[in-house]
Amino acid sequence: MSEKKINVAIVGLGFGAEFIPIYQKHPNANMYAICQRNAGKLNEIGDAFGIEKRYTSYEELLKDPDVDAVHINTPIQSHAEQSIAALHAGKHVACTVPMATTVDECRRIVEAVQETGLTYMMMETVVYSREFLFIKELYEKGELGKIQFLRGSHQQEMAGWPGYWEGLPPMYYATHCVSPVLALPKAEAEYVSCFGSGRIDEELIPKYGSPFAIESCHIKLKDTDLSAEVTRSLFNTARQYRESFDVYGSKKSFEWTLVEHEESVIHTGETPERVKIPDYAHLLPEEIQGFTTQGVYGDEGETHLSFIQGSGHGGSHPHLVNEFVSALVNGRQPYPNATQSANITCVGILAHDSAMAGGEKKYLPDFTLSK
Repeated sequence: MSEKKINVAIVGLGFGAEFIPIYQKHPNANMYAICQRNAGKLNEIGDAFGIEKRYTSYEELLKDPDVDAVHINTPIQSHAEQSIAALHAGKHVACTVPMATTVDECRRIVEAVQETGLTYMMMETVVYSREFLFIKELYEKGELGKIQFLRGSHQQEMAGWPGYWEGLPPMYYATHCVSPVLALPKAEAEYVSCFGSGRIDEELIPKYGSPFAIESCHIKLKDTDLSAEVTRSLFNTARQYRESFDVYGSKKSFEWTLVEHEESVIHTGETPERVKIPDYAHLLPEEIQGFTTQGVYGDEGETHLSFIQGSGHGGSHPHLVNEFVSALVNGRQPYPNATQSANITCVGILAHDSAMAGGEKKYLPDFTLSK
């Protein structure tokens, strides 16, 4: 293993604090700096984890020549501008989902990567969850046979989350269900058609002009005979939190459990079999293997809301860190890179546009497709 160390700065310390000890223990990372506008919280986190370099100004952090890479965990409306600023400041970027909230913002990030030659990775949890890694292993071993169809869903009640979430179109935050249906067959979306259904509370509608309680989208996968379907809901829909991914193959099919903490199902013809999903810590450096099954906080009350609702993102966090850091150390592209992240993110953005236009077909722009 290379002894090279990447100086990482984490920006945003709500969800972002989950990653601090993982970087601290990764053999090729140096948890160099943290950034948070609230000085009190910044110092509390910095003291708790023993981090010396602290910034309340993102602009000042980007001026620090010792920062190699930033990991952005700020509110979604900040992702694009902060990613672009970091790239132009000479920093590699890891950014929590979604990449951006407009197609144009996604384009500008891809262009910034092309201009700078730096690395961008959207830190999409589902494609590094133990469930996805299990399905991926089955597929690569040939046990699923030919993939015939893929389905993803992400249903979540966002009441009580920060105000910018209120009334958000469901597909604007669709990466958790879009990413697995593209990642497993290593495909890109060519075009989408989406329908909205139902209606959210009237007071939630004006902020984004979106009335739909649920949006469901069909995706045509480019240069394949496959299509996929994804479903999203955020408000006024009675459903336990669920990030799910089903794949239907010619030999075996996998269906994600309908109820959290129950077992998923493998279908072989007429015979269903409940399956216990194994952990995939063995794929990681030994120093960070423990983080697939544990959070970083000591007190239950400190657990981030995404963990309470999302059951820890399937042990994905150390896999995400390792993918980003190892890509930088080895000079390769991570998954998903900037172009792939744009394809995944723009599926959701264009799906909402399609729903608002009654299901009109929307093509993914060229900058989201590999050459």
